[in-house]
Amino acid sequence: MTSLAATRRRLALSRFWADFRTHRAGLAGGVILLVAVLLALVAPLFISENVTSVVEGTGQKFAPPSLAEPFGTDESGRSILLMVWWGSRTSLLIGFLAALLSVVIGLVVGVAAGHFRGWVGGALMRITDWFLVLPSLVTALVLAAILGGSTLTIVTAIAITTWPSTARLIRAQTLAVEARPYIERSKALGAGHWHITTRHVLPNVAPLLLASTTLEVASAIVTESTLAFLGASANKTSWGTMLRASYDFGAATNAAWWYILIPGLAILIVVMAFTLMGRALEAVLNPQLRRKA
Repeated sequence: MTSLAATRRRLALSRFWADFRTHRAGLAGGVILLVAVLLALVAPLFISENVTSVVEGTGQKFAPPSLAEPFGTDESGRSILLMVWWGSRTSLLIGFLAALLSVVIGLVVGVAAGHFRGWVGGALMRITDWFLVLPSLVTALVLAAILGGSTLTIVTAIAITTWPSTARLIRAQTLAVEARPYIERSKALGAGHWHITTRHVLPNVAPLLLASTTLEVASAIVTESTLAFLGASANKTSWGTMLRASYDFGAATNAAWWYILIPGLAILIVVMAFTLMGRALEAVLNPQLRRKA
């Protein structure tokens, strides 16, 4: 029985890979993300956090890109290349953690709202709708300002404002799954709430959850950069704080276009990669989209 289940999993993975690699844009996005994550992970092996210190800047202020400094320098003579490299750790970490927390909250609320009908499901959806109509950026900015500037605070603020869309998606999928005949047979055989949700609902919502998580990471990175630019940063160097610093120290008036362009391009490339990969995963894992394709 175990070998049969393992064989089925291998066949499912092979089918998934065969379908996914036909989406060249998603495949390109996956390669870019793999490179970005690896660079962020190995950064401490080649550079230290001292590259972000203003007293460590030894180069010329606002020096344009050159052979010595391919991405130029900032107002303190620090290397933009090294700061972008080190800042990727903060931006990607906040993006992944915020998306994970958001998806966990959305999964719990969505499955509960879809499985438990009546006043429980109705109450959960009213709470979801209330959070959904709140201006997410303003709410996250207020929460970050009240709770203080830290990585945990920014992650919490982003997750609290982004989980409702995931909850509604999971609830719709849960309702579709529980309308199938085998769910009624499971209930007739005495299956409880835990068995139905863990053995039947979760395996069916997991594919869409994976695609949703990928897209949520992209959204979380953009939100973190926006919050950092507005002054609610995690007190660590990130791509968003670099954009804020370029504004504060007059990079535009000093014609230091590289100080604005390089962090912005880093955000754009990584977010685009997540979006391309998320759309490809959604097309592969969603049966309706796969049939249309």
